[in-house]
Amino acid sequence: MAIAIKSIPVLKDKAAASFTTKITENSAKRSSIDFSKQSSVAAKILEKAKL
Repeated sequence: MAIAIKSIPVLKDKAAASFTTKITENSAKRSSIDFSKQSSVAAKILEKAKL
């Protein structure tokens, strides 16, 4: 039994512009998350494992 091939959705006009704007905004926020605690825990684990 064949499975129907679905078409790929394509954004146009306002939806495409809005999507691009949101991508730009979210890319700017990319480094706003602080992973320093997780990084220090990972470093301690690697140090203990002697890697």
